[in-house]
Amino acid sequence: MLDSAFLFAYAAAMFLSGFIAERVNLRYFISLGMLTSGISCYLFGIARPYKIHNLWYFILVQAAGGVFQTSGWPGVVTVVGNWFGRRKRGLIFGIWNSHTSLGNILGTLVAAKFVESDWGLSFMIPGAIMGLAGFIIFLFLAPAPIDVGCSLPNSLGYRKIDATNSSDEDSIEDIEESHTPREDRVIYRCVYREQNVTNDSPSLRSETSPMLSTNRRLHHHAEENAIGFFGAISIPGVLEYSSSLFFAKLVSYTLLYWLPLYIAVSSTYNTTLSAYLSILFDVGGIAGAIVAGVLSDYSGMSALTCAVMLGFAIPTLFIYDYLESMSLSVSILLLLTTGLLVNGPYALITTAVSAELGTHPSLGDSSKALATVTAIIDGTGSIGAAVGPLLTGFVSQWAGWHNVFYMLMFANALALVFLSRLVYKDIQLYGQRRRTV
Repeated sequence: MLDSAFLFAYAAAMFLSGFIAERVNLRYFISLGMLTSGISCYLFGIARPYKIHNLWYFILVQAAGGVFQTSGWPGVVTVVGNWFGRRKRGLIFGIWNSHTSLGNILGTLVAAKFVESDWGLSFMIPGAIMGLAGFIIFLFLAPAPIDVGCSLPNSLGYRKIDATNSSDEDSIEDIEESHTPREDRVIYRCVYREQNVTNDSPSLRSETSPMLSTNRRLHHHAEENAIGFFGAISIPGVLEYSSSLFFAKLVSYTLLYWLPLYIAVSSTYNTTLSAYLSILFDVGGIAGAIVAGVLSDYSGMSALTCAVMLGFAIPTLFIYDYLESMSLSVSILLLLTTGLLVNGPYALITTAVSAELGTHPSLGDSSKALATVTAIIDGTGSIGAAVGPLLTGFVSQWAGWHNVFYMLMFANALALVFLSRLVYKDIQLYGQRRRTV
């Protein structure tokens, strides 16, 4: 009940969170979400010293925590998307996405440290860490380059001006008219002679300063209109990736929540070793996110990358389930491989793919949808994350653990089915590129 209260509240609130994140200052939004998430976690822990034994208190706190934590994903994916361009987006998001697995590992270790001596601290310490991190974010986060006077990636082209040879006639129009291809654009620093700054003229800086300007054309992003829910789901690929993530996240969160218990009941390992072994699933997830990002960047085919990894995950789950008398080394290898193949597509879809769809050419130049698209995709996936662990409890009790793994393999197959049209388009585009070359 506690797991479901958190996960279903998280899934339901995610859609609203993305709508809000698109329309507010992300520094305030993320820091407030982190602070309230820390408070909800802390409230769970104080139940021990205050001797609170009412189940509905815990359900309410869990649900509130699920709502507050939805501020994280659409907010932070949007910030990272604002700061980094399209080039090597998969690799950048893959490395950045490792924070999810690292957070899971840290949370498990903190909880395990105090669970027998004072379980309240297993919640209060992470809650305090979250609140402190939220305060740091409030002080220092710059949601977009333009907030601190830096140029936006992949928006305007800039050409390098030789500081010694450029004349006083060099103007902002010269720079704006550069036609450097989007994927190869680089932000350069330029030299201007000092002059008075007006509302219609660029701010002139020294050689060591980033290019700043109050010119309205450089600030057109500030005037963008946030897209609505139905406009976001009409973007090509959003529905397919959302549906696929529903099943991919179902598999990932089922293993995340139930793997320690499965290892304990299906092997001779004690509960402590089973808990530590389950961490390897997250370790494999870190590698999977990076591998998926690199493959996506190299091939330019995100859907095919996800499909290949989901396809290989199915026999890996089958092998892991049926090798009951495996050695410790084989168990470690299979857990790492399973984490890599299961979490790789999930990480790619919720980060680089969401960022790509949120800046889709069909939106035009006057719309922004990154947070909304991210929330729709991750929110749909979070419903699967809530349904998977809930189903596993019933299936494992009434039909056994073998059928749980059959359920997970079937879910992976459905994730593949929903990606099939996008995979076909990826292969078509690849063929066209080959013929062009």
